[in-house]
Amino acid sequence: MAYRYGDRLQMTMFPQSIEEYVAQDDLVRAFDAFVEALNLKELGIEIDENKEGNPEYYPKAMLKLILYGCSYGTRSSRKLERACHHNVSFIWLMGGLKPDYKTIAEFRKNNKKALKNIIKQCARLCIKLGLIEGNTLFVDGSKIRANASINNTFTKERAEKLLKNIDGRIEQILDECDAIDEKEQNNASLVKLNEELKDKEVLKSKIEDIVKELKSEEKKSINSTDKDCVKVKGRQGAHAGYNGHIVVDEKHGLIVNSDVVAESNDFNQFANQIEQANDVLGKKCNNACADAGFADTDELKKIDEQGITVIVPSQKQAYDTEPDEYDKERFKYDADNDCYICPQGQILKYSFIDHEKNHRIYQITDKSICLACKSYGACTKAKAGRRIRRLSNEETKLKLEKQYKTESSQAIYKLRKEKVEHPFGHIKRNLGVTSFLLRRIDGVKAEMSLFSSCFNILRMLTICCGVKGFIAKLST
Repeated sequence: MAYRYGDRLQMTMFPQSIEEYVAQDDLVRAFDAFVEALNLKELGIEIDENKEGNPEYYPKAMLKLILYGCSYGTRSSRKLERACHHNVSFIWLMGGLKPDYKTIAEFRKNNKKALKNIIKQCARLCIKLGLIEGNTLFVDGSKIRANASINNTFTKERAEKLLKNIDGRIEQILDECDAIDEKEQNNASLVKLNEELKDKEVLKSKIEDIVKELKSEEKKSINSTDKDCVKVKGRQGAHAGYNGHIVVDEKHGLIVNSDVVAESNDFNQFANQIEQANDVLGKKCNNACADAGFADTDELKKIDEQGITVIVPSQKQAYDTEPDEYDKERFKYDADNDCYICPQGQILKYSFIDHEKNHRIYQITDKSICLACKSYGACTKAKAGRRIRRLSNEETKLKLEKQYKTESSQAIYKLRKEKVEHPFGHIKRNLGVTSFLLRRIDGVKAEMSLFSSCFNILRMLTICCGVKGFIAKLST
């Protein structure tokens, strides 16, 4: 059997040009064509060919490098620099340019706003090509680790405890220094103690600044590495992180908008995310859908009032459990008299408003009625008798719960998982995103935009039957 052998010293009469390095249907050509279609001015990048000084790398070339690197699972500036020297597709993409890691990192740092806007231009391009309709939008969030350790998260209590321990250690070091001075020996130990004292004083100053910041900004906790991140809980436990959000269109599952918030849950995000997506669409969607994590009635009401059909289950609907015998749902509300009637026929009248939770409180007027009731103990164990809490916008809550149960809403909700959870699966598994590289909210929003754009481009390749079809679609 014969073998084939390579020869590194083989000479050719006509060496290959860089253009011949990659095939016409290579993935890298799709990213090249996409960035060429972007409007730099709309992104927030000014082009000045007459700018004096040392020539800069062309912004589109740097955008290509960062975006394609992200889709390739290469986000580190040092790894991107290495790829420009050794990876054929990167060499072709950059046309032989080889920026160093400092240049790449500096460009990314100075153009966070532009990177954040890429997903919006990508979505508008999809709208122009007829790939996004904007009739039904799905919202979802996912926790992503920050570039910071949870151990660097300080609460007011933890910071004050550390300050107390540091003060104690500083006093101990000073006493030891005095003792050594008296004996005039162990000079080496004295040097070490002075160094430790300096370190403790620096740490004390740092902790004191954190305490001041916690008080001034009225935060419950703050991370000394990334001050914008929060403590989030995921399947891997608690860690410092952010809550990434995407809004996906029903037609092809393309991302309309992405965002990142420094909150550990989704309660306050439904209206904000839908409104951002509608701004990208340039119109209001017909239906807005999310899971029970977004079921905050005040938020849902903001979208419902705009004439958009809201399809979000309440927490009880999500768990699909029947209310207990004496749950609030078993009490009948009399709207005319503004009171509740319990299963035993007794009346609970309006009593007062809980301003902290924005609830109206209804309770029995005569507590002896409850205490003498056969259901006392099962219905309530309170000595003051049974109380009912009613939301200030309870009518909206009941309306949305009823709306969720309709046949048309159920059909839309069944699509939610395959549409909105697919992108997060791609971002976390295929792109290898386990955490953000950049710090602070502006940086992580820019990264989330890149992740979302990478997903959209690859999704568009599938829809457009490959690289050539995608490039042809862009050129129309």
